[in-house]
Amino acid sequence: MQLFGIITSIIAASASVSALPKPNVAKREAGGVLLCQGANATGKCHYETFALDECHDMPEAFYRNTKTFAPDGEDFYCWPRVSKCSDICKSPTGCTFGGTFYFNHPHKYDISKISWDKSISSFDCHKNSTTNSY
Repeated sequence: MQLFGIITSIIAASASVSALPKPNVAKREAGGVLLCQGANATGKCHYETFALDECHDMPEAFYRNTKTFAPDGEDFYCWPRVSKCSDICKSPTGCTFGGTFYFNHPHKYDISKISWDKSISSFDCHKNSTTNSY
């Protein structure tokens, strides 16, 4: 009989919890990037919404010390760079990763797999755009 009472209490409690209103969750803004010193969003981390179309030097703790570089939205992409924003790129092969980091980039949670964890110094992010030809 006590078991029946416990089960009834659990069901009643779960029904009342599920009836609570859902909290309002703000939509993420374009430019949100998660930086972590460890792979898979571990170690010291920093999240910020960065202005689009501007170069951003890595925060001091993450300068050439970042394994997680994870843009958090599908409506923008980022270009990681090997130099600070104020530096002039003198590399004949370019100073960017050679590709963009989108929301679904396969190595965004461990950029050491592409040997960028000790190279990333700055980045800039841009809104995705499409062109229509009519």
